[in-house]
Amino acid sequence: MTFDKKTVPSVSVSYARNGNSAKSNALGMRAMQERAFEKRGEPYLLIKSPPASGKSRALMFIALDKLANQGLKQAIIVVPEKSIGSSFADELLSQHGFWADWIVAPKWNLCNAPGEDGGKVNSVGSFLASDDKVLVCTHATFRFAVERFGVEAFDGRLIAVDEFHHVSANPDNVLGKHLGEFIARDKVHIVAMTGSYFRGDAEAVLAPTDEAKFDTVTYTYYEQLNGYEYLKQLDIGYFFYSGSYTDDILEVLNPAEKTIIHIPNVNSRESTKDKIREVEHIITELGDWQGIDPATGFQLVKTPDGKTLRIADLVDDDPSKRDRVSAALKDPAQKNNRDHVDIIIALGMAKEGFDWIWCEHALTVGYRASLTEIVQIIGRATRDAPGKTRARFTNLIAEPDASESAVIEAINDTLKAIAASLLMEQVLAPRFNFTPKNPQSGPQPGFDYGDDGYQPDKCNVGFNEQTGQFQIEIKGLTEPKSKEAARICKEDLNEVIATFVQDKPSIERGLFDEEMVPEELTQLRLGKIIKDKYPELDEEDQEAVRQHAIAALNLTQQAARIALGDDKKGDSEPSANTALIDGVRKFAMDVRELDIDLIDRINPFQEAYAILAKSMSEESLKQVAAAIASKRTSLSPDDAKDLAVRAARFIKERERPPSITSSDAWERRLAEGAAAFMRFKKEGRYDG
Repeated sequence: MTFDKKTVPSVSVSYARNGNSAKSNALGMRAMQERAFEKRGEPYLLIKSPPASGKSRALMFIALDKLANQGLKQAIIVVPEKSIGSSFADELLSQHGFWADWIVAPKWNLCNAPGEDGGKVNSVGSFLASDDKVLVCTHATFRFAVERFGVEAFDGRLIAVDEFHHVSANPDNVLGKHLGEFIARDKVHIVAMTGSYFRGDAEAVLAPTDEAKFDTVTYTYYEQLNGYEYLKQLDIGYFFYSGSYTDDILEVLNPAEKTIIHIPNVNSRESTKDKIREVEHIITELGDWQGIDPATGFQLVKTPDGKTLRIADLVDDDPSKRDRVSAALKDPAQKNNRDHVDIIIALGMAKEGFDWIWCEHALTVGYRASLTEIVQIIGRATRDAPGKTRARFTNLIAEPDASESAVIEAINDTLKAIAASLLMEQVLAPRFNFTPKNPQSGPQPGFDYGDDGYQPDKCNVGFNEQTGQFQIEIKGLTEPKSKEAARICKEDLNEVIATFVQDKPSIERGLFDEEMVPEELTQLRLGKIIKDKYPELDEEDQEAVRQHAIAALNLTQQAARIALGDDKKGDSEPSANTALIDGVRKFAMDVRELDIDLIDRINPFQEAYAILAKSMSEESLKQVAAAIASKRTSLSPDDAKDLAVRAARFIKERERPPSITSSDAWERRLAEGAAAFMRFKKEGRYDG
């Protein structure tokens, strides 16, 4: 099929389909909900879990327990937009074994109430004064209410914030400021939920001191997808095109797949500036227009093979048209009808909270503003549904053209797309637990160490199929000492990696600077990022976080390369979900010893470059490389200082200074850095 040949998947992961995600316990709770409910007594709880894993219902269980058994007066559920309020509609939980039902009185679901957010503040006041138990409102309504009544008016209540990544510690983020005030007063319980692993993207959601008060429940993408009944493969790729995207879209759009097309924002490079014409062009490319279905407002298009496609257009701003289409998509009677709609074309809609289980392909034109948004879009395609064995996300990006301003913009988009694919690869992988290899090391219960079992004289790689976790021994690994550093290594490695792969100087040099020594990225640049991100950690803990983060990123990249190489050789397909596991094991076996120095010597972006070289024309690739090469600068005083610190560590470990004539490129770089530091110091470039 030609449509498939144009996409170069940068991520392709297979799963076991063991059905665990859908199994319920005696109280009617699925795996993630049960895990969250075990922490129901915590006053501050953060639930990190993928789209479709059942966060809304998990909150219902927790909220009902807090109201009945923990002395809280009321529960206020706060959602980012009105449409998501429907996720918290009445649920008869007792039918599945729970001891209570979730009931929201119609007047207290303010997402369904007419009027603007600001006008609903009086209703919040009436609710606070009532004996009723549950209110659902938008983030905006809640912000206005806190400003009107003050944080003390909410004492003794549960505040549950859905889609928590909308919050930020930035002083301009009002909801973030209010949450900080609630935590400082310490008179409410807070449950925060997010399906995105990059809360606020590069900006922290909460101040570190506030975040440390939260107990975290993490349910990974790996656990979620591995526990499905039907979906067994997820592909994520990007495709570069030249000219207008509407001419190339059928290269990646398969009309036989249930697809959501997100057309570009009108201000982006990829947009033709006429969104209505773009939709018409896509429809024309697909076949002959047959009219509009009067019941749903869907466009009817007959394809060359005689099939009639039902296309939902959410781009047209005409309220009478769009509201009818939107209502038809939300019709609960059609939720399980695969034939209800075939393709949805959207601009700002059909992302967060949009539930269409049949979606097999999320096709996005142009780079999206944030990694969070990309995760949300991918989440539309990762629902489990009968007969749906494969899902994919494709990002169409315009190749650079000749004009300088367009080249710079195109490069930025390209780098962001690569960052997103690297990060999604990390998110979709099993969880890594790293331990230092020492004489006392031994096998951990529940972990499978491969055909040969645990080898006392080697660095071992264990895998627990049930929990989806690796246990990997690394020689020379620094362990976190403080509770916060241990939490970061356990819960937030993806946050660290997100910041690193979004760091433009790192990804530019990693992809296009042939003279770059990998340690400049893995030690120096990542070290600086961690120092800035976690200034409260001491130097040893910062180094522990750095080592754990680079080990997770590089092991995933090396395992993916090995898995891809095996696939190319025409080997028989590995059994479900073992490709990455086998790749990590093979990499550990192929190297003499799995130590942190070896991991630091791997350029984390080299695999991404190999994919980029396949998907972009050679001419464009050269153009991008030249534009980035022209930006290279000499060593800065800050970099020289960081290198001098690393050189001091080298002297302590080797009992000699690094040599400028060494055959090891990183040792030469340390010697250069130390010399430059002394020169800058002599010139008075450092304060004090």
